[in-house]
Amino acid sequence: MTPILIFDLDGTLIDSALDIHAASARLLQREGLDPLSLEVIRSFVGNGVPTLIDRIIAATDLPADGRTRYVESFLEDYEMHATDLTVPYSGVVEVLDAYLASGYKMGVCTNKPYAPTVKILKDLDLERFFSGVVGGDSYPERKPDPTGLLALGAELGAGPVLFIGDSEVDAETADRAKLPFLLFTEGYRKTPVEDLIVRESFSDFSKLPTLIEELLAETA
Repeated sequence: MTPILIFDLDGTLIDSALDIHAASARLLQREGLDPLSLEVIRSFVGNGVPTLIDRIIAATDLPADGRTRYVESFLEDYEMHATDLTVPYSGVVEVLDAYLASGYKMGVCTNKPYAPTVKILKDLDLERFFSGVVGGDSYPERKPDPTGLLALGAELGAGPVLFIGDSEVDAETADRAKLPFLLFTEGYRKTPVEDLIVRESFSDFSKLPTLIEELLAETA
């Protein structure tokens, strides 16, 4: 059966921190406030835009009753600038190219809303690699609820499924879905690797094919 590889997006396939930070700075500027640092915004990423906004509200003087407006304002602005500074991590395109040529089925499961996810994949010429995309608004619950991940795996075929991500949320999602999880260590994770449920971890995408080969051999 054809293996299925499902990837998280932000912090896994793409380094999006600069554009997310820039969009947050513009939001705060529109509200008459100073921007938060890149490091602070990086620490807020991973649970979707509504949670990002909640964390920005908690860290600033933004009135909480404007939450819905801030989410809408952030998304509208971010979608226009989502790939100004965002790039794939080194080695990502080469690995995806190799798996596409080998006939693997691949998908993306992210907490980023579906529309900007598809736009980013298209703008960065990554869309061609993926047969399915699940965004944070594709189902009633986002990751770590495993519904979207499991549905995407079923949509892509009947082969063994591996999930590749960078965060605590991704690790929990894979665990709840009972799928093997490979952790990219250069993303937005804050928890030590040894405290997460992972099958393997890697910091260089050139090492990923060997890890995947070993895991697939175990499940054969």
